[in-house]
Amino acid sequence: MSKQSVLLIAHGSPERVEDIPEFLQNISRGRPMSDTVVREVQHRYSLIGSSPLTRITQAQADGVARELGIPAYVGMRNWHPFIADTLKKMATDGVEQVVAICLAPHNSQTSVGLYKQVLFGAGAPFAIDFVEEWHDHPLLVEAFADKLRTGWKSASEQQGSVLPVIFTAHSVPQRTIADGDPYEAQTQETAALVAAKVPEIGAWRFAFQSQGMSGGEWLGPTVEDTITKLRDNTHSGVFIQPIGFVCDHVEILFDVDILFRQFAEERGMTLYRAESLNDSPLFVRAVADLARRRLASLSPDCGSSIETEKIS
Repeated sequence: MSKQSVLLIAHGSPERVEDIPEFLQNISRGRPMSDTVVREVQHRYSLIGSSPLTRITQAQADGVARELGIPAYVGMRNWHPFIADTLKKMATDGVEQVVAICLAPHNSQTSVGLYKQVLFGAGAPFAIDFVEEWHDHPLLVEAFADKLRTGWKSASEQQGSVLPVIFTAHSVPQRTIADGDPYEAQTQETAALVAAKVPEIGAWRFAFQSQGMSGGEWLGPTVEDTITKLRDNTHSGVFIQPIGFVCDHVEILFDVDILFRQFAEERGMTLYRAESLNDSPLFVRAVADLARRRLASLSPDCGSSIETEKIS
């Protein structure tokens, strides 16, 4: 039987503020970044201490490896361990078949598409089954719903009122969607599936966060505009449920926990957030189940070593 493995792919993020200039050069593929942008990103990292993205992604991979009983690797597009370096390590380890899963469940040319280009451009000497999207996987939906149910109930009790919920995902340029990108529809589908699992939240809103400063108009509505409208409707608190992110990093620890919380406080509102999935058992099971099913389809004899988990 072919030696199988799983490759988890993410954006990548340095842990040290000192590495930000090099990191931004990797993102821009060598194009110069203004000193203003570099200083702002360094400032954000300094406020959250460091980015835990790499550490959490490795913990996720370790969990998947335990679930499946096969190796699970981590490759990053913009920071160590880089995808190309990880592929070399996998080749050295004798890997022959791999399922590659982006830890961005919603398909977009601005994220998943770029990861795919790097992955297949590296010339790996083994077969790769690339997962394009998995935004509606039942265990992923349940993992988000579990965090929403627990966090929203506790926050509403603290607030003394039923808190409105805003689901969020990272914004993309509007021209991306105009070109037929499925990202917007998939993020909203995930939100609807999660909300259906926690009907007690009632009506909910959806907003896009972390809009960029270049590339024309970005997808909205923004979180800030949505919070303002809730304030105008006499709400004194709000609960944020990010469904476009699967672990803590700058877009969560700074954009939500610092920027949006301060924005809400300045308008007399208290902001709460659901815990990120990180390496929670249910999320690890979701990734492992996705990998298990794809591995079982690679060759006729694969199913004998990895049983498919039944999803209710």
